[in-house]
Amino acid sequence: MSEYVNHVPTPSLKIYNCTQRFALRRVYCIGRNYAEHALEMGHDPDREPPFYFQKSPDNLDQTGQFVMPVKSNNVQHEVELVVALKSGGRNIRVEDAHQHIFGFALGLDMTRRDLQTQMKSLGRPWEIGKSFEGSAPIGLLQTIDDCPVLDNSEIKLTVNGELRQQGNINQMLWNVNEIIAYLSQYTQLDSGDLIMTGTPAGVGPVVAGDQLVASIGGLSNLEVSVT
Repeated sequence: MSEYVNHVPTPSLKIYNCTQRFALRRVYCIGRNYAEHALEMGHDPDREPPFYFQKSPDNLDQTGQFVMPVKSNNVQHEVELVVALKSGGRNIRVEDAHQHIFGFALGLDMTRRDLQTQMKSLGRPWEIGKSFEGSAPIGLLQTIDDCPVLDNSEIKLTVNGELRQQGNINQMLWNVNEIIAYLSQYTQLDSGDLIMTGTPAGVGPVVAGDQLVASIGGLSNLEVSVT
């Protein structure tokens, strides 16, 4: 007899060119990490300490479909570079952070913007606008050995063939290694953690029937149909 009274599947991701899967532990999302996006959201783009919120690991979805959620009239796209960790710890040094990276993927932080805005105005947490079923479409995870150097890579998103978001990874206010080091000061990082590193300017609404294509450098594209 099992020691558990119920069975809950372990959320995991497909890995490019690998039969094994990447088990998920936590999902950290970095906010306002591109100056122009901070400006378009009405905030100061200065390099203030990063902040983060979390999505549930089972919010991640690799089906290539995004089902419009209920209780929202303004669902918006945010394209992001996603970092997967193979190890972690506390108080990781910036110069050591790369040693903990398993790989990278493209992701979308789909946001119920009207609900997020409402929560902001009330001084409440954002989860109702950020963490819901299918709210994080994600592409194939590529190991760090299978990835090109991403330090100076273009990141962009098209909707129905029209360019919506465009930027460069080097425009992040806090780079990947700095983010890892910063998070490790406040929480125990570990294998299975994902970090969504923020989005460039150009976020906007989606509707059923839209076709989204996200790309970064040499990573596998992420194609998502909105239904």
